[in-house]
Amino acid sequence: AGARPGPFRAGELALAEVRRKHNTTLKLLCRLAAGSVLASPGGLLPHRDIIGQLPGQVLRTSAGARLLLRRPSLEEYVLLMPRGPTIAYPKDISAMLMMTDIHPGDTVLETGSGSGAMSLFLSRAVGPKGRVISYEIRDDHHNLAKKNYRHWRAAWEIGHMEEWPDNVDFILQDISTAAADMKSITLDAIVLDMLNPQSALPVVHPSLKQGGVCAVYLANITQVIDLLDRIRTCKLPFLCERIIEVTHRNWLVLPA
Repeated sequence: AGARPGPFRAGELALAEVRRKHNTTLKLLCRLAAGSVLASPGGLLPHRDIIGQLPGQVLRTSAGARLLLRRPSLEEYVLLMPRGPTIAYPKDISAMLMMTDIHPGDTVLETGSGSGAMSLFLSRAVGPKGRVISYEIRDDHHNLAKKNYRHWRAAWEIGHMEEWPDNVDFILQDISTAAADMKSITLDAIVLDMLNPQSALPVVHPSLKQGGVCAVYLANITQVIDLLDRIRTCKLPFLCERIIEVTHRNWLVLPA
């Protein structure tokens, strides 16, 4: 059996769940600090009342509302962390991780750091002996991805008493100009999340190991068609194995 979870500590992340009308739940994320207060629609809860408590307990706000306090999962963190661009959602990230078949110890290229959601999931997948190389062309997105990654690592270490892998290299550069850097790297997998992935493929494909997988995250079918046309006209050595749309449906089950 794993170690029992310890109490909340100052500096780590806490997730508060508030039950609302029609059996919906509001989730609030906060970084615990002794002098701070969690503000919810149901009243205030000082952080000092959370620090020292075990996760999974229900605490009452100043107005008497009940809040369930626990540590956030990585999925919840990426959905609630500060965003610049729209993130790749966890349901899509999960599908891409399965498609690329990433293992601990792998070296993976990501283009489009965005807000850092994919970077975090890739970091966990490759583990402490692996490496994620994340390119981003925009300075603001680059800085936000690094900040979100750093905040998660710091909170994880405080709450779990172990270190989250420091295995992501965030690089502020247009991937289409990085051909020289790619020559010295062997990649186990590639994940492209960018407006124009066609511009990246000629640069990155020589570094992808034989039989490696390149997964591309696109918003609509028109972009998919443009990408396939570019692969065909440029005679790039890629085979399109499958194109999928990932759906996610929540169910609400109530007693009769």
